[in-house]
Amino acid sequence: MLLCVSASHSTTDFALLDRVSREAATVAADVVAADPAIRGAVVLATCNRFEAYLDVDDTLAADPAASADLVFAALAGSVGDDAAALRRGAEFLRGDAAVRHLFAVSSGLESVVVGEDEISGQVQRALAAARADRTSSSDLERAFQRAARTSRRVRHATELGAAGRSMVRLALDLAGSRIADWTAVPVLVVGTGRYAATTIAALRARGARDIRVFSATGRADDFAARYGVTAEHELRSAIAGAELVLTCTARYTVTPDDIPDASRRLIVDLGLPRNVEPAVGQLPGVELLDLELLALHAPLAERGEGAQRLVADAATEFVAEAEAAPAIVAFRQHVLDALDEELVRARSRGGDAVTEEALRHLAGVLVHTPSVRARRLAAEGRLEEFVAGLEALHGVRIEPGTADATSVTDTDRSAG
Repeated sequence: MLLCVSASHSTTDFALLDRVSREAATVAADVVAADPAIRGAVVLATCNRFEAYLDVDDTLAADPAASADLVFAALAGSVGDDAAALRRGAEFLRGDAAVRHLFAVSSGLESVVVGEDEISGQVQRALAAARADRTSSSDLERAFQRAARTSRRVRHATELGAAGRSMVRLALDLAGSRIADWTAVPVLVVGTGRYAATTIAALRARGARDIRVFSATGRADDFAARYGVTAEHELRSAIAGAELVLTCTARYTVTPDDIPDASRRLIVDLGLPRNVEPAVGQLPGVELLDLELLALHAPLAERGEGAQRLVADAATEFVAEAEAAPAIVAFRQHVLDALDEELVRARSRGGDAVTEEALRHLAGVLVHTPSVRARRLAAEGRLEEFVAGLEALHGVRIEPGTADATSVTDTDRSAG
């Protein structure tokens, strides 16, 4: 069963999420190693949430709090009391609720800026990290892949996708009230990752021309050449020449010592962990916008009914498919067993490759419609009707709560 331990901007303050996010890299591996009842784990740590998605067996599924304890115990070794603080604001979801939450998160419905388009990529990168650490599982893979498909459907079919909102766009909207002419303002982007590339694209969409980039890792030259901006190599002098500074790196970068005493400037901290020390905002002439302040300016949740309905339908469909899977697998195996017998008979009678292909095609046709029907009945809460029919018509019995099935014997089949 899928479980989710979730702490987000709606239940937890940004400073706590900031600190915890820096120690999240090993949590999935630590949790999986802690208990064999946990078959897999994917940890999502973004600018406004920390979530652990767990694939657990029945012993832990009955007690979500026990799974949560393992997650926070894994964190406690790195963040100490912050793990307990995070737990106090966390939610625990299981089964259908966990699936629906994952789909909603991936579709941007749970973000600070509803409909943000970065979150789907962050969710999939969390899955990629779990694969690299060998902490994923087949059930988590299916859930996260379906979450990606759902987020694409929401983006293309609803007003959320048309709006194309993101934290970067919100920050630039707020900065725009202070900037008279985007074509004339000198801008510094601190960072050279995906977020920095997104930021540059958003700046250009507003008409910004004088864009510079600084990287503490020494990658500014390559990044600048790739994106057609100017590389800077010393942070203080780069800030001195900018009126707008946007930070989006994976490390603390800007301190009061990096800020020249000269003219006024706006600094926007888009990073988590925080890229700019809060004391910077107290300096004369400096206005600092960070994620916490941006959240206060985020539009009220514009959770369109269409997007919510797509997410709910996708989650219901996914859960129904999982519930119907044992019956579908049993029926398919029943048909394939019959197919194998018929192929043996056909070969003994001189049947050729065309005959075998025709029989295999017929078997596929026979399996397809009942499989679709099983999923539909499961979504309607009527799967037991399919299971009863399977036993009545074909003698295939599904053991409750398992993927095991018993089938009619060869004698029974030939006699029927």
